[in-house]
Amino acid sequence: MISETRLQRELPRTLQETNLVGLGVRETGKVRDSYKQPGRRILVTTDRISAFDCVLGTIPFKGQVLNQLAAFWFEQTRVLAPNHLLDVPDPNVMVVAECEQLPIEMVVRGYITGVTKTSLWYNYERGIRNYCGNILPEGLRKDQQLSAPILTPTTKREAHDRPLARAEALAEGLVTAELFDEAAAICFKLFDFGVRYAEQQGLILVDTKYELGRRDGRLIVTDEIHTPDSSRYWFADSYAELFARGAEQRKIDKEYVREWYVARGFRGEGAPPPMPDEIRLEAARRYIQSYETITGKEFVVTDEPVEQRLLANLREKGYMKD
Repeated sequence: MISETRLQRELPRTLQETNLVGLGVRETGKVRDSYKQPGRRILVTTDRISAFDCVLGTIPFKGQVLNQLAAFWFEQTRVLAPNHLLDVPDPNVMVVAECEQLPIEMVVRGYITGVTKTSLWYNYERGIRNYCGNILPEGLRKDQQLSAPILTPTTKREAHDRPLARAEALAEGLVTAELFDEAAAICFKLFDFGVRYAEQQGLILVDTKYELGRRDGRLIVTDEIHTPDSSRYWFADSYAELFARGAEQRKIDKEYVREWYVARGFRGEGAPPPMPDEIRLEAARRYIQSYETITGKEFVVTDEPVEQRLLANLREKGYMKD
């Protein structure tokens, strides 16, 4: 684990945004800055953190954790499903194949939990028993394991993600039945692999989001996979005891930040309260812990400022014009 002194030193040096001239046409997402080149994109994962469809601030080393974990999982799952990863020229940078993104995201859930308005527990607690076409039984408790994983898709190109069932996605013309079912099959296969791998590391993969696109006529996995931004992880050794007591699970994902905001009445409406440094530091510890727990490797950082380092790496490997 990175020392506290090193973490604190990074607080004013986080990678908030990039504007890399000569790298391609720039597009800005909530977390990643994307630079489009012929047939590919250069994705720079910043330290921005988003929740409730809002950018809330930055977390030290978050971009590196996300980029390296996504690359790790892409390599682990390449035999199960093709993905867009081409190269990782820098700890914060991924080169990916250009593709046509599906207009929906696929969320696979193995447990009922969550504090966002699209989460399963939030809706169940408010009386909803048919969620995205999944009929839920009465009497479920927060953080309870479902009898089998379920799929709860959401829209992708709207201001706020909107849950929708398969029938709604087809009726709105977002995807064809064949495309939806093929994507669903890929996601369930990836989730099953992720659950089994996480179990070996002493973790529970609770739920996760997948994005897919089409390239050369076939579906490929895009964006990120099984990261602490796109997934929830709990520690397996304390799950049963905490669930029996109705206590909060031990977690190493973005939910820690979400819960801090919810406790202050923020779920995406209005201006978010500023994130204190102690919350940023604790979030950083959890992100780094997630990398080391999942991969079994030490999280290694350099003293060089992130943007300076990635510029040098992109130039050296020929992705950036002088």
